[in-house]
Amino acid sequence: MHYLTRPCWLGWILVGGDPGFERLAADAVRLVKAPGAPVDLPLDPRGTAFEQRVWQALRDIPIGSTAAYSDIATRIGEPHASREVAQACAANPLAVVIPCHRVVRRDGTLGGYRWGTRRKRALLAREAAGRAAS
Repeated sequence: MHYLTRPCWLGWILVGGDPGFERLAADAVRLVKAPGAPVDLPLDPRGTAFEQRVWQALRDIPIGSTAAYSDIATRIGEPHASREVAQACAANPLAVVIPCHRVVRRDGTLGGYRWGTRRKRALLAREAAGRAAS
């Protein structure tokens, strides 16, 4: 199978000659460009029971919105586990699908992001623009 890379606003993406791969890649790109768009990606994120609870809470954050690490901790019934929530965000293997970029510090500043704060800022700006246009 032959794969090439090409630039994308988030970095580089793979482009192959296999139609199944092309569809999966297109769905992944569509998810970045239009959060909430229906996609059919075969996903199986692996994590601890705590991480799974955090990741589900992240998927419940509305597109274009943010929540503090402490808010997520409270939502999952662990109000003193803000740092553990941050660690679960860092362990998230599926950026954008599990939107850990929507989690910020209590004071509203970005906080960390496994894929860099520049990407986090860009994702949040794209979602906010899409929400404002709706």
